Amino acid sequence: MANFNKFGGGGMNMQQMMKQAQKLQEDMKRAQAELEAAEIEGVSGGGLVTVVMSGKKKILAVRIKPEAVDPDDVEMLEDLISAACHDAFNKSEELYNEKMGAYAQLM
Repeated sequence: MANFNKFGGGGMNMQQMMKQAQKLQEDMKRAQAELEAAEIEGVSGGGLVTVVMSGKKKILAVRIKPEAVDPDDVEMLEDLISAACHDAFNKSEELYNEKMGAYAQLM
């Protein structure tokens, strides 16, 4: 009879490896679902503009306070929106790395 453990060293059999792989897959799916459900807020202008983004970096909402709207300075509003998007993206990226970093080598 062939010795299938001669290369394994630790003696982990195929069934244990399959269970471990299945658990890893379930954990990764759970982390992805948590990212999808997460709502991260990016803010600029001291709260004048807020961008809400999912953990998967999808913009869910943009909120602009009326005092941020100045028809004579549209460029400032554009900058505030851009800054809030960047803030939300960076926070979303941090959350993604926290949740999925352990799986990065597997993907």
